[in-house]
Amino acid sequence: MEDKLILAGKSITEKFKEIQELYLKDSLPWVIGFSGGKDSTTILQLIWEAVQQLPKEKRQKIIYVISTDTLVESPILYKYITRVHEDLRKAAKKDSMPFEIINLKPKTTDTFWVNIIGRGYPAPTKMFRWCTNRLKIKPSDRFIFDKVSQFGEAFLVLGLRKEESATRAQSIKSHKIENSTLSRHAEYPQIIVYTPIEDFKTEDIWKYLLSNKSPWGSDNGELFQMYTDGSFSECAFAIDTSTKTCGGTRFGCWTCTLVSVDKITENQIALGQEWMKSLSEIRKLLYETTLPENKAKVREFKGRLGNIRFKSNGTDEISRGPYTFAFSKELLAKILTAQKEIENKYNIKDFKIIRPEELLEIRKIWISERGDWADSLPIIYHNIFGEPLDIPTDDLGGLGGLDREALSKISQDTQAPYQLLTKLIEAEYQSQGMKRRASIYSKIDRILGEEWRSEEEVISERKKRSSK
Repeated sequence: MEDKLILAGKSITEKFKEIQELYLKDSLPWVIGFSGGKDSTTILQLIWEAVQQLPKEKRQKIIYVISTDTLVESPILYKYITRVHEDLRKAAKKDSMPFEIINLKPKTTDTFWVNIIGRGYPAPTKMFRWCTNRLKIKPSDRFIFDKVSQFGEAFLVLGLRKEESATRAQSIKSHKIENSTLSRHAEYPQIIVYTPIEDFKTEDIWKYLLSNKSPWGSDNGELFQMYTDGSFSECAFAIDTSTKTCGGTRFGCWTCTLVSVDKITENQIALGQEWMKSLSEIRKLLYETTLPENKAKVREFKGRLGNIRFKSNGTDEISRGPYTFAFSKELLAKILTAQKEIENKYNIKDFKIIRPEELLEIRKIWISERGDWADSLPIIYHNIFGEPLDIPTDDLGGLGGLDREALSKISQDTQAPYQLLTKLIEAEYQSQGMKRRASIYSKIDRILGEEWRSEEEVISERKKRSSK
């Protein structure tokens, strides 16, 4: 590579020397956040080429390349990044490079669909953006802090650039280590942050990528084309909430409701990927639930803990809670129907909208938290696929038909809400076999302390109090 290539005021040789000196300085593990976009590809290629120039005996320190798969990634981007991961692994083995490629995923209890369909979390909005923490930050933090526990500190490389925003530029500057190219992480002082392209402009990024072949064999020209035709809008790698990730003009998850239109999915449909129409329809349905005029139709009037919150605008308007159980079932049926169509009509077998382990977790939450003693999920699944859901034999099911009838009659006779009774029974089930049963009393108190009146009764009572 010619030394004439100048990037952000430095020759490429100077940039390589900077990277090499940092790499050889100590034994701290390096972790590179890799999203597959232009910025993270640039830092990975710079580091790869700089380390490759070192003698083999000096390439001893492992460099972890971590990506977070939210499990709702845009299918086109997911295929691209998966292919890049394969190229990286093959090249690292062939060229004796100290890179280990790690694909991180959220725990099943934290996935998008488990939260949306299982717990009833409303689709993310700018005011309630719960997805980034569970789908992106938690998986990467677990990995990074595992390295911190081993070495005391970790060296994190991120593709942040000052050009991205004034806020980002100020953040990079305010945490700089004196007389160093490094920074301390804003929230975690055990993490040293290196941002090798912080001064790069967008033209520097493409100048470098398009004038130099990828050392692991991927096609940087293909990446450029994906940006050009709208297949790719970079979603920054995140390890904390201060990092602006997706939404606005950036996209990553096909389910993203922070924008009114998912341009990547729509562009792919226009380019002939008709099977993605069902994904667009599901995302549209989720987005419509975030509109003020639709919230009362699809969301409970009380929170997940049974509490009532009124908006702070001085009115009697309730701040809505999770999705209703009816809407959760409707959404699941729509997703499973789309899954069947994608597999059968379009013969696409390697893409799953929702995974079997998520279905089992959702079923568990529906029974234990939402009073679904009819065990609806396997029924919905069977109605759509015509075959039973594979459920572990020791998995707890719901009540049988006669039991539900008896419970329904008790509810009618005592005027006690059906869901109240199921929650009390579930609390008892969870306490069975415990040596100390003291906790059952606090559980019962909490359940009884939930709001069990109807929405109309709650609002009527509030109006009476306010009129006095």
